[in-house]
Amino acid sequence: MFKDLRSAFTRSPATLAQDFAGAAALLVIFLIGFSLPGLG
Repeated sequence: MFKDLRSAFTRSPATLAQDFAGAAALLVIFLIGFSLPGLG
């Protein structure tokens, strides 16, 4: 599994960085969405 991740990173580090940023953004959106109902 680590070999696959390493080869994917060496082939396309920019795409992997964009995927990581997208996943982090989705996580932030979900966390904010789940915390909003508790504010009202």
